[in-house]
Amino acid sequence: MSLIFEPITLDIQKEYSKYFALCSQKASDYSFVNLWGWAEEYGLYWSLSDKLVWIKQTVPEEVYWAPVGLWENVDWKKCFSEYFSSKTLFDRMPESLLRLWKDSFNHLISVEESRGHWDYLYSVTELIELKGKRFHKKKNLLNQFKKKYDFEYVPFGTDMIHKAMEMQEDWCTWRDCESSDVLSAENRTISRILNKWEKMQGLTGGAIIVNQTMAGYTIAESFTDDTLVIHFEKGNPDYKGIYQAINQMFLEHSRNKFEFVNREQDLDIEGLRKAKLSYNPVDFVKKYRVILNRL
Repeated sequence: MSLIFEPITLDIQKEYSKYFALCSQKASDYSFVNLWGWAEEYGLYWSLSDKLVWIKQTVPEEVYWAPVGLWENVDWKKCFSEYFSSKTLFDRMPESLLRLWKDSFNHLISVEESRGHWDYLYSVTELIELKGKRFHKKKNLLNQFKKKYDFEYVPFGTDMIHKAMEMQEDWCTWRDCESSDVLSAENRTISRILNKWEKMQGLTGGAIIVNQTMAGYTIAESFTDDTLVIHFEKGNPDYKGIYQAINQMFLEHSRNKFEFVNREQDLDIEGLRKAKLSYNPVDFVKKYRVILNRL
């Protein structure tokens, strides 16, 4: 018996969300927005089988991601004996699922930490209030922005899409996206998601307008009952403090709904890791690379 993989499409978004809701630990990689948005860049496909959604990446290498569903009710040995006849590589494996696999067949797996894929979790209250010495510089930049510019914060909606697309095009010019595979891929993914904004479930966001021009925007998703995930956050570098402003203001407008915010991974990029650590994460969603040897 083999898994039959198909392209990730919008039409079964609702069905996939039911499987994802059953996962006892939720990593940002597995939100539907991320799977569909990045599908072309990573060559992602999925297969619904045994009450699980199996995910396969084909670019730049063939590797499986963690299956999605109610992990605790799966006969893992039976699954793997049916579907995988040789050594198989899994990536972005959340820690909770890894523990289950270790309990089932620890002697058959090899594990290494995938630090670049760990999700960063923060306290929403901390990032709104920016209290204390650790946030002193960020609070100063936020205050400078508020004093210097005549700005307006607005919720992100369909009327913001065109302005965000224009700003994203400018942002790519500032950052020279064409010289970076990572930034080029991200730019294509942002365009893909913005173009289907009305069909994507759970998306939210905010924007800051200065003199009728979009100075910054953020795209986020309601992830769990108490957690929001930030997918993209962009700012015009001409406006000093814009990143601190869009981060703080968006969360301030979401403060009554969420306790935590997931700001995704650093992909082992040194500058990105430094920036994410500077916001004082309260926890991580740890992920691993797992080799399953033949059963």
